[in-house]
Amino acid sequence: MKKFEVMLLGHFTKDREVVGQQEADLLGGAVYFGAFPLKKMGVKVGVVTKLAEEDFSGLTEFKEANIPVFASRAPETTGMKNVYPTEKREERKSYQTGFAGPFDRSDLPEVDTEIFHIGALLRGEVSPELIKHLSQGSELGLDLQGFVRKKSGDDIVLEKWEKAGEVLPYVTYLKADDNEAEILTGEEDLTGATKELARLGPEEVVVTHDDGVIAYTEGKVHRAPFRPKSLDGRTGRGDTCMATYLGKRSQGSTPEEAIRYAAALTTLKLEEPGPFNREIGEVKKLLEEQQF
Repeated sequence: MKKFEVMLLGHFTKDREVVGQQEADLLGGAVYFGAFPLKKMGVKVGVVTKLAEEDFSGLTEFKEANIPVFASRAPETTGMKNVYPTEKREERKSYQTGFAGPFDRSDLPEVDTEIFHIGALLRGEVSPELIKHLSQGSELGLDLQGFVRKKSGDDIVLEKWEKAGEVLPYVTYLKADDNEAEILTGEEDLTGATKELARLGPEEVVVTHDDGVIAYTEGKVHRAPFRPKSLDGRTGRGDTCMATYLGKRSQGSTPEEAIRYAAALTTLKLEEPGPFNREIGEVKKLLEEQQF
């Protein structure tokens, strides 16, 4: 049985990014933005995904980076259209353009992993039953976006997740952004929302926002800023940050160390489109030069 430190589960996506009047076709998904920084960090990472057979060629980047991918065939590949009204990319509106279908047990490989992270995009991709099953053999990470975001007509909207209290006690590491945290808890204050999420059951909560990231565990709050020179790589910010945090935790870092490192690496990722592809030494240098 293959052994991993972090296994990422989620849809590999074909995306279209619209920034002002400019459009570009890109690859995406939590598994895409999360796997490459983990590999750069020396973490033993694997990917579980599903997509149309004609798009398997898109997985070449993983193969070239020596990242194992366990892919199931689907009728179509998930696609997202992310629209940023201005070049500052402070606001985003998303639309679904394709759906590879929900995951089930038949999609899961027989592997041994310390952390299994669920990076779903929309509600309906991963069931509560599958979450409970995955928690039996590994620590479990979960991105809240895949449970509070749902398709409504042509739009994607945020809606409170009624099963959160039932499912989140099975989760070790919960990730959200500030909007998702407020939708679920009703708390506008970021620190208050983070603490409320923790009360629902997860041991560690990570929440990203425009200015940085906050982690809450064992009654302590840890903060770190994002300090990018540009936001050209805004898409994938949360996926990069959470995967990096999980990677550092799997390597034995404390939550405070992990959140600082994740903020620094994400700062560099925010400056360039696509997954993190800088030298890992740049992260250490940034940590030494700036206060995170």
